[in-house]
Amino acid sequence: MITNLFPAVFANATIGIILSDSHGRMISVSQFAQKLFGYTEAEMVGQTIEMLVPETLINLHKNLRKSFNDHPEVRPMGHGRGDLYAKRKDGSLFPAEISLSYFHQDQVLYIVAYIIDKTYKVEAERALIEQKNRIEQLNAELEQKVADRTNALMVTLHQLELSKDELSKALATERELGELKSRFVSMASHEFRTPLSAILTSADLLNKYTTTEQQEKRNRHIQRIKASVNHLNDILEEFLSVGKLEEGKIEASYSLFDLSDLVTSIVADIQGMLKPGQAIQLEQDCPGKVWLDKSLIRKIVVNLLSNAIKYSDENKPIRLTTWCRDEGVRISIQDQGIGMSEDDQKHLFERFYRAKNATAIQGTGLGLHIVAQYLALLNGTIDFRSQLNQGTTVTISFRYENNPAH
Repeated sequence: MITNLFPAVFANATIGIILSDSHGRMISVSQFAQKLFGYTEAEMVGQTIEMLVPETLINLHKNLRKSFNDHPEVRPMGHGRGDLYAKRKDGSLFPAEISLSYFHQDQVLYIVAYIIDKTYKVEAERALIEQKNRIEQLNAELEQKVADRTNALMVTLHQLELSKDELSKALATERELGELKSRFVSMASHEFRTPLSAILTSADLLNKYTTTEQQEKRNRHIQRIKASVNHLNDILEEFLSVGKLEEGKIEASYSLFDLSDLVTSIVADIQGMLKPGQAIQLEQDCPGKVWLDKSLIRKIVVNLLSNAIKYSDENKPIRLTTWCRDEGVRISIQDQGIGMSEDDQKHLFERFYRAKNATAIQGTGLGLHIVAQYLALLNGTIDFRSQLNQGTTVTISFRYENNPAH
């Protein structure tokens, strides 16, 4: 027997070693294993190995032992099954790392289990997780500091009379701090620059138009400032929406409402965004009410219409159609804009992704990502068809199941 061949090794091993037969009866137990489990050798030898297994896992362990006997191999226990736990004499459990070996003697199968108490390792891992959480907390605090500095910059920009190069250096410094966090801050810095520069320039010019006859010029710059502020607000709204979606703070709230009325209202509200000569051609076929989230549908349609307007030239019509029946709802928006290549369409719903032909057009690359998240909340689907310089058609669909409206 192995314990007779190497008694010193077996007795002085610094890990638990248990020798058992194919029936799970313990034949020999190392001193370390006795100490580990709190039993004497006499209490363990002759007993089945299941006395060391948590009660809820005894039947499973018996089946696994039978499987091992049929196909013995040197391997760790519990591979792919998560953490293992062993039971002491006092009933307490401890995380264990167990490896199995085997040998045959006189055509009889013997199994050797090597057992290590992982308590300290688990505690070390827990300490590592706590350290990681602390680092994440420090990163969050750093992000807040970056946000505070960015806010301070925005508040004081109108007081500065710096040249374009000096302003670029200041923004570059802020961007370097932002890189400590993520691509999020980098994108925000890029999108904030144009409207902030417009606000600063218009604010400086307003100081020069002091006479009554220059009121028209003052009004023009005031409108430019308002438009830039609205643009900044839209950017922040998109970032906040992504954050809320990822944190699971947005949930669908279903109700019955008239989709035709909602779409008509959206088209009326969005008229101010239209470029010269653009018009929205509205075709609706929704005779009854629909069972959806009215707020999310409004946000989706506004987002898609805004894209159609933004990526279409002047004098290009935009077609919006709705269709409602017992089996579901379909909303389609078609434009004759710049379109999107097949390569770009592969990244259509990725955060911050901008098509190669849209880099000169303002945008965060979050719009379609947000639309996709809203559709997921509503169990909706989206069909996107586009060709370069020939326009885009986006169709969103919702199928009804137990719809109270019908």
